[in-house]
Amino acid sequence: MAGPTDDFHVYDTTLRDGAQREGISYSVTDKLAVARLLDGLGVGFIEGGWPGALPKDTEFFARAAAGDLELKHAKLVAFGATRKAGVRVEEDLQVKALLDSQAPVVTLVAKSDLRHIERALRTDTEENERMVRDTVRFLVEHGRRVFLDAEHFFDGYAFSPDTSLKVLESAVEGGADVVVLCDTNGGQLPLKLAETVAEVVEKTGFRVGIHCQDDTSCAVANTLAAVQAGATHVQCTANGYGERAGNADLFAVVGNLVTKLGMEVLPTGALAELTRVSHALAEIANIAPDTHQAYVGSSAFAHKAGLHASAIKVDPELYNHIDPDIVGNDMRVLVTEMAGRASLELKGREFGMDLTGRSTEVGSALKRVKELEAKGWSFEAADASLELLLRNELSELDTPPFTLESYRVVLDHRSDGEIVSEATVKVHVAGERVIATAEGNGPVHALDAALRKALLPHLSWLDTVELADYKVRILTEHPGTDAVTRVLVESTDGEREWTTVGVHGNIVEASWLALCDALVHKSMRKL
Repeated sequence: MAGPTDDFHVYDTTLRDGAQREGISYSVTDKLAVARLLDGLGVGFIEGGWPGALPKDTEFFARAAAGDLELKHAKLVAFGATRKAGVRVEEDLQVKALLDSQAPVVTLVAKSDLRHIERALRTDTEENERMVRDTVRFLVEHGRRVFLDAEHFFDGYAFSPDTSLKVLESAVEGGADVVVLCDTNGGQLPLKLAETVAEVVEKTGFRVGIHCQDDTSCAVANTLAAVQAGATHVQCTANGYGERAGNADLFAVVGNLVTKLGMEVLPTGALAELTRVSHALAEIANIAPDTHQAYVGSSAFAHKAGLHASAIKVDPELYNHIDPDIVGNDMRVLVTEMAGRASLELKGREFGMDLTGRSTEVGSALKRVKELEAKGWSFEAADASLELLLRNELSELDTPPFTLESYRVVLDHRSDGEIVSEATVKVHVAGERVIATAEGNGPVHALDAALRKALLPHLSWLDTVELADYKVRILTEHPGTDAVTRVLVESTDGEREWTTVGVHGNIVEASWLALCDALVHKSMRKL
């Protein structure tokens, strides 16, 4: 299988355009980590930022040049503007900063809409063309490969096509390799955008790229339409990060190019890294991964309806548009009140349980799931609790490692203003009755601490279990004490994670149910 060539470019601008998303602020160390992940995925170009305009970007390029960033697949790109109107290119400090970055590739942004040229730049079209031509030529003469981002191209082309085309011509005359048509305002739709791209390619014969914002939720579709119309260079951001509604999502674009259009735009084997890299980049950005993101979201291949599960049981391809393994993802079957027997049977396979010929037990388990879901329980995000329920219904669950006699939690508001919770648990473990008391910064924390204190001398494996996450949701519309609370507890032993659920009118009891399930599940799997 052939890998990518220079005939088609996957160009990532997460570190510049993606960083403009509200809530993202990359440190220089973050930027280096992002670049390494993207390079490992095999993208062709990584736009590192705007040296000379932002101190962090200037430092990023300096550290990259000093050896802190070794790229195996990608070329590092510096982003910047053309020379200013009326300024000699040799004297423009921003242009000098692009050279000082030592990046082998430079992407220049230029106005290609007559209205922007006259109103924003306050110059005429002739000077704007000279600005483009002079800057591109200067950088090429200094050994740089140059791409041009034609800002607001589609809006400009619709308003004054000759003006927009002359900007492209000026860039190519200066030596630019690619002229990138930018849907800067993100207002285009696929059919019209593709028509414009095809028209530009036919009229000019230039190598054309595409850069789409997502203001109409069409950035990915627009990018693919542009490729089918003749573009051979796509600019994207990881997970679609970007200003306003974001940019074309790198992972969706690449996933579609490879699996739907048969274009080998990544190195062999790299497509299976899509999901891992997407989630790793989300962690660096400190943004929760989008569970419903195409190709890489945890729900991208999750099936909830019983009808779907029945078909998947026969052949997974009947309800998956690709094999999830291709992009490093997994198929999941969700068991909820919408589930049927097939859903439970498929979950049983995931748990290593053979449910063949056990229709009575499966029916009983399904009935129990539906009863609990009606009361507010949710097993689609709590596989560990579902497995315990299923094994219990099938009489495959060992005796629990402990049993509760009672617990008590009190809140102590001390004279110095400090609020401390204290919990006491009475449990039976290993044939003994154990009483333990512990304090915590909240009732659940105190309860967890007391339970651990009571059990740890008898259950040595408990020392490896940690509470990784704790989520609370009020389920009913009734206010105050009438509300029903659902608690999800995510636990880890350093090697795997599992989630359990508890539901009750009292938040402490809901938490206790989830905590107990977490430890029982670990006990079941400890070997």
